[in-house]
Amino acid sequence: MVNFQIKADSDIPASNQLFNQIRFAIASRKFSPGHRLPSTRQLAMQTGLHRNTISKVYRQLEDIGLVEAQAGSGIYVRAQGNERGRKLNSPIYEKYPYASHIVKGSLDELLSQGCSLNEAREMFLTEIDWRLRCSARVLVTAPSNDIGIGQLMAKELEQALNISVQVVPLEELGRVIDEVSSGTVVTSRYFIGRAEKIAAPQSVRVIPIDIYDYAQEFKLVNNLSQGSYFGIVSLSSGLLKAAEVIINSLRGNDVIVMTAQQEETHKVDAMVRMAKIIICDKFSDAKVKAAVQKNRADIIRPPQIICFENYIGTESINLLKRELGLV
Repeated sequence: MVNFQIKADSDIPASNQLFNQIRFAIASRKFSPGHRLPSTRQLAMQTGLHRNTISKVYRQLEDIGLVEAQAGSGIYVRAQGNERGRKLNSPIYEKYPYASHIVKGSLDELLSQGCSLNEAREMFLTEIDWRLRCSARVLVTAPSNDIGIGQLMAKELEQALNISVQVVPLEELGRVIDEVSSGTVVTSRYFIGRAEKIAAPQSVRVIPIDIYDYAQEFKLVNNLSQGSYFGIVSLSSGLLKAAEVIINSLRGNDVIVMTAQQEETHKVDAMVRMAKIIICDKFSDAKVKAAVQKNRADIIRPPQIICFENYIGTESINLLKRELGLV
């Protein structure tokens, strides 16, 4: 069970602390699709919050499409596109020994519903053709006020999938989809509700990705001595804000958090002079190291620099490869 921690003396409202911690647990797969969230009573006992406050947080999570309430059962993490994915990838049965059973089972089901063999063949070919067209155009979307997170996702996907990826602000997604005949939209679970709402009328599929869980990084934060300076550098302003909220929830004012986007040179310079540990995404790593060299005359003890290699979880990368027909 995830241990949620609420700091009563924090400037951040308790409901916001819980909302961000649960959202992070879902985005990093600590709570996977289909997982039943703790009851309001359980969370009240763990966090000390009133059950009405927890119910309000759950409604907020439901409003943005991350969870769904099942009457008489509880609150569950929603399953999005990639959990509903189809398993048929290849007819080469020697390489995929279970493919034969899947193909035959699907075909038998269609025939039992009165479908002819020619109709079934057309359905399979149409689906394959659609997937091939979709994989030719991949759109990564994020809100314009945090387009950096879209750039971070796109850079990682281009490296991992070896395909061209276009970054599109959420506010412009509808217009861009109208201009393309087919494609696949990829976004973080943080923005899945908005992206699905925009893409649904055009029947464009939206695939959510899960983020790296940062378990090692949070362990470092918990082990920092009181009064330590901790730095974070990233392309994404949204990632920086979320990290700051979560660290504040974990340590309160015990740790001084410094954040900067990689282009904020003066902030990065100040950070390398003061921080004990700095973590950064791999696209900001060179900027941080350059700042250390630039300010070395003013640094008594250089900070420990930790580069997290991925923002997107490995399993999400593998799911995308399968969905896009790249494996």
